[in-house]
Amino acid sequence: MRKADRVKGRGQRFVVATSKLRGGDLKQRAFELLKSADFEQALEELCRLPARQVINPLFSFLYNNDEQIRWRTVSAMGAVVANLADKDMEEARVIMRRLMWNLNDESGGIGWGSPEAMGEILACHEGLAKEYAKIFMSYTMEEGNYLEHEILQRGLLWGIGRLSQVRPKLVKDAATYLIPYLKSPDDTVRGLAAWIMGLLRAEEARPELEQLTEDETEVQMYIDRRLTKRRVKKLVDEALERLPVQELS
Repeated sequence: MRKADRVKGRGQRFVVATSKLRGGDLKQRAFELLKSADFEQALEELCRLPARQVINPLFSFLYNNDEQIRWRTVSAMGAVVANLADKDMEEARVIMRRLMWNLNDESGGIGWGSPEAMGEILACHEGLAKEYAKIFMSYTMEEGNYLEHEILQRGLLWGIGRLSQVRPKLVKDAATYLIPYLKSPDDTVRGLAAWIMGLLRAEEARPELEQLTEDETEVQMYIDRRLTKRRVKKLVDEALERLPVQELS
């Protein structure tokens, strides 16, 4: 994927001496850009900030109380790390390993935002996706690195969905492990699972999807860099429409 595909939007550029920003000034500038009314243009500016220096502020913003800031940080991490990988793949791998460590019980933390950031990065960079897609999917597997916390499951499923939008071949075998999430007591997990089944055209999920056609629960999702609310039944209907047409016997 070209850089121009990763960071959309052109027009008047922000005028700022990014090379002179350091420490707190850099963090403040990054935060201002995440709040920008023109986020597409702000993403361009974020990608011109020194990647190795801006990544720490971005990690901290994954824990921000403002949901829009958290999600925009996910988008920013995808663009920034993908650009970094084009220049220094090993440095990008260091960031991936840091996200993985955040999800490790031994880290002492919970890893809020890490699955989303991983999914966005893999969606933005083909090389990283080929290296880490299997590891990323292992978080859905009980015999792998299974995430038990439902909030983390939401982030994981969103990340898988994001990867499915761009690189479905890398996750085409994921449906088997994702079908159980359609029965989750968590509304958002069910909705995200249905969304993924449609993206993957997972015929094997049809019976479970059909059991959710009356699920009126409304969930919030981050789609096309915007927060939106969708009913689970609508996500299910869209998924069913994308499944292969069944032949009449």
